[in-house]
Amino acid sequence: MNVLVTSISAKVPMLKAVREALDRAGKGGLLFGADLDRDCIGSFFVDHFWTSPRIDELSADELVRYCRTHGITAVIPSRDGDLPFFAAWREHLRANGIHVMVSDKACVEICADKLRFAHKLFEDAFPSIPTYEELSFEADRYVVKERYGSGGAGVGIALDADEAARHAKRLRHPVFQPYVEGTEVSVDVYVDARGKAKGVIPRRRIRVVNGESQLSATFRDAGLERLCAEMAERLGAYGHVLFQLIRDGGGNWHVVECNARFGGASTLAVAAGLDSFYWFLLESRGADLDGVPFRRSDRELMLIRHPEDRIQ
Repeated sequence: MNVLVTSISAKVPMLKAVREALDRAGKGGLLFGADLDRDCIGSFFVDHFWTSPRIDELSADELVRYCRTHGITAVIPSRDGDLPFFAAWREHLRANGIHVMVSDKACVEICADKLRFAHKLFEDAFPSIPTYEELSFEADRYVVKERYGSGGAGVGIALDADEAARHAKRLRHPVFQPYVEGTEVSVDVYVDARGKAKGVIPRRRIRVVNGESQLSATFRDAGLERLCAEMAERLGAYGHVLFQLIRDGGGNWHVVECNARFGGASTLAVAAGLDSFYWFLLESRGADLDGVPFRRSDRELMLIRHPEDRIQ
């Protein structure tokens, strides 16, 4: 079993987690990494590196040829921009013996569109934050963000109405939300091939830099875990997905977004027992996960993300 991770950039902790899972599931399989930048840091942490074309210039047939040439049977996309391509060609790739850890096209499209995502959750009676294309509602403070994609780039937080209107002019596709003050958390979920949540790990985002957690700590909340499992299943997700939520002063949860991929600090969830890459690799071989238990760590863990030198 050889595995390809796309858009590896400097995602060294993720690559290490994939390799550890591959060592257990693949029995000597090789780890391949792909990126546009041939000198990216991640290239030093894979067995073979592919300077891949841009995703909008890559054809499914070219990908199939590369995977067949190198014996690759499993692919893990790691960037939001890769997901639409792999979701669109998921079944074609599977027919060619290549399994991809990606949700279906409908799920990927909904998660990438904050307006559709909020409406979908509202229709299914989940606690989404009301989201609008126009500043046509009353709120004490507002959040303005890009409609498409994930992450915090360009977001305006806790703005008054005039500030919100001005901020929206700097965005391509702005959407507006009432500002919800509270504690921000992330929840990692793995959904198996039958569409059932295999495991859920919540974590507090203690320190966030450029949209990613530098300090995170796991915690338990049975109600929150049920909520996120149900949302992931209802969205039709597959593999590893990541929810962002806010808990207000009254203890109510408000869903911010869902990233349909492995997150920057999701290695903490893996360490706590959410064995996403191992489970995916087993499923890519046709294994049933019923006999593979979700063993949640019996103690809470903290993740500290920091630069580290490697000398070789």
